[in-house]
Amino acid sequence: MRSNFTRGFVFRVSLAFVALAACAAVSSAQSPTGQRVAENERRTQVRLAEEARHALVTLPYYGVFDWLEGQVMPDGSVTLRGEVVRPTTKSDAEARLRDIDGVTSVNNQIEVLPLSPNDDRLRQRLYRAIYNFNSPLFRYAERAVPPIHIIVSRGRVTLKGVVDSRADSQLAYMRARTVPGSFAVDNQLEVANERIR
Repeated sequence: MRSNFTRGFVFRVSLAFVALAACAAVSSAQSPTGQRVAENERRTQVRLAEEARHALVTLPYYGVFDWLEGQVMPDGSVTLRGEVVRPTTKSDAEARLRDIDGVTSVNNQIEVLPLSPNDDRLRQRLYRAIYNFNSPLFRYAERAVPPIHIIVSRGRVTLKGVVDSRADSQLAYMRARTVPGSFAVDNQLEVANERIR
């Protein structure tokens, strides 16, 4: 995550688990009461991150061409980021998070990607290239929301998500690069077993 996401609990919607970011550790010098308070705050953040991730992954129009991520802060505020193809996905995401008990505020920084027939055609070609039935990556396409997200903005492609191996990441990147019509391909795919340190 970027440097302004260094405190709190981070969640990425496409993942099958909640990713925990660096959080202030409970100091051994704290009193037992202080340690209990800090542990309760940490548990609350984890619960809010899990509920937020679940609420967003079940959005009706959230799919492979969208990317959402966010951060829950100790005060219960949530910052949402990402890129989506429909304006309603942005507003629905914020509304869902506002309904979660314990969320104090939502800072919605989700970008709605510009309308473009060229980008739409490129998305479809990229999807077919990456998730082709004969490709080893096809197993990812069988999931409700495939974990390799294809973000296209003005002809620039970004691959985001989590895959099982570096080989899968490289294969997705190579397949995306073979698709005509893109100006650049940025591979931001992460490998599941290397993600949490």
